[in-house]
Amino acid sequence: MNHQFTERLGAWLRERPDTRDYAAGCKMFLQLTARVNMYKNLLAAPDMARLGAELQKHYDFRVAELTHAQVEAMDAQAVTIAADNDLQAEETEARPPRGRRKDHDTLPPEIQALYVENLSVLRRMREVHLRLRNLSLETASCPDSERYPFLKELIDLDKKYRSNWQGYDQYRPDTAAT
Repeated sequence: MNHQFTERLGAWLRERPDTRDYAAGCKMFLQLTARVNMYKNLLAAPDMARLGAELQKHYDFRVAELTHAQVEAMDAQAVTIAADNDLQAEETEARPPRGRRKDHDTLPPEIQALYVENLSVLRRMREVHLRLRNLSLETASCPDSERYPFLKELIDLDKKYRSNWQGYDQYRPDTAAT
């Protein structure tokens, strides 16, 4: 990784948006992504906010010094999460939600909320996993910097999902009353 380029990119991002050299930012974007069409579009219709966001995404990735091997490890973890949580299965209304306790209606509202929250967490996990699959299918040479945010979000969602289930499953009404 070219650290001098990363320093130049960081310096450009630290400047106030109204004093930035837009053409230099576009050139750095082209060097980072090799996306000629988007480069031409950015030059033709200047959009400082979009350019800044794209460059910030790449800068954050470079500064974090994530290696390809680390992203691959996260990808493997995401595949395991997808398999464990059956994220590739189609959602059907006919299939009742799994894991609901028989005494669910008698549980305190904060414990019931864990169950309800997990439904939305699982739905979001499926959306993120679908985005990851689409990134993989669209371009086999998809840059790690584009996959990283989705991998990170999927792993974070999985941690929250498991934490919620643990709190829900381990709650005992008889021990909470004392």
